[in-house]
Amino acid sequence: MRDLTYGKEGRLIFRFAVPMVIGNIFQQLYNIVDSIIVGKYLGDQALAAVGASFPIFYTLISFVIGIGSGATVVISQYFGAKNYDNVKKAIGTLYVFVFGASLILSATGILLARKIFTLLSVGEDVMPEAILYFTVYMSGLLIYFALNSTASILRGLGDSRTPLLFFTIATIANIGLDLLFILVFKWGIAGAAIATIVAQGGTFITAIIILNRRQYLINFSRKSFVFDRDIFKKSVIIGLPTGFQQMFVALGMMALIRIINNFDTAVLAAYTAASRIDALASMPAMNLASALSAFVGQNFGAGKILRIRNGVRATLIMSWCISLAVMFIVIFQGKNLISLFSHSPEVIEYGRKYLIIVSSFYPVFATMFTMHGTLRGAGDTLIPMFITLISLWLIRIPLAAWFSAHIGPSGIWWAIPCGWTIGLIGTMIYYLSGKWKNKKVI
Repeated sequence: MRDLTYGKEGRLIFRFAVPMVIGNIFQQLYNIVDSIIVGKYLGDQALAAVGASFPIFYTLISFVIGIGSGATVVISQYFGAKNYDNVKKAIGTLYVFVFGASLILSATGILLARKIFTLLSVGEDVMPEAILYFTVYMSGLLIYFALNSTASILRGLGDSRTPLLFFTIATIANIGLDLLFILVFKWGIAGAAIATIVAQGGTFITAIIILNRRQYLINFSRKSFVFDRDIFKKSVIIGLPTGFQQMFVALGMMALIRIINNFDTAVLAAYTAASRIDALASMPAMNLASALSAFVGQNFGAGKILRIRNGVRATLIMSWCISLAVMFIVIFQGKNLISLFSHSPEVIEYGRKYLIIVSSFYPVFATMFTMHGTLRGAGDTLIPMFITLISLWLIRIPLAAWFSAHIGPSGIWWAIPCGWTIGLIGTMIYYLSGKWKNKKVI
């Protein structure tokens, strides 16, 4: 655990963010390895099936992620205020909520899988593998939530190193199991999903053992899992806008898949590969924003507004430097990166164009996420939700449909940074208004 209310702001945020960046890079790596192995050894249809599954999965879990993020803000602010009894109550409440929600969502996803893929106009050549992969993946939702909730809680408590250990274990295990289940056992696309579930399950068991031995504020025992209605209400107040935001973002991803499916399987396979690289490339900016959110949460709980402003400034500088460096790497190595996923010249060319267009706007993305991290840490999530919905549903999706009808798949790629730009403008205007400083949570 680390108290972020004292010390040099930029140095604290950087040191806190580095293990998060490495940990989340590992987390993204096993998504990438899944896609590489699936694309190389099972073909473009299987790769497209993985790509079609992800936005549906994200849509189903987005609301829970939002409530969980609200709980993390409550935890960090109680921790900053040195109210450790309520920290423990908030942790227990989050786990109870996650357990119930995961069971309901798993059943819902498995039962509605075929109808959802049909609604997205997924091609008949992709449909069987997409349903199989998605169904198996959803059966491990409880493990997914448990592991990621544990990592989020630890970060709210100022510990970003222990989650790094967990995700390192999960990644190494996932890579090994991917190769075993797909190449040796010949389990096909189901093997990729099973590998992820087994890797995450083993890692969560390891987390329980480590955290119980360390006697953290977070502790796995029956008496720790008590649901506190008042604390849950606070988490919902903060997390509800974020939950809606995440849900509509996920629905936007599904709408994007629906537009992509107007083209052939190669475009969906290219989008799957390029979006995996894009997710990895954007990790540093996103994790700096998450580190800033924990920093803001603790300092907001301690009433130190000046430190928050200094932290925002330092994070913006770091995010821009890293984003520019990553942008040039992705632009000049895009073709080679996409070729890791597929041998198809068509897939490689579509993916290369995606990376050139989208990565050119990484600094815009980084600035937008930094501002969102600040507001989220202060517990002010309602206005950012509306800004996100406007930039997504009034800008990105309509532009993707209109551009793609006139210039093909590249039009879909151009719509993504257009949405980021509008989102950044709206978020900056609200941040500079200073209204977020009046938000009260604890």
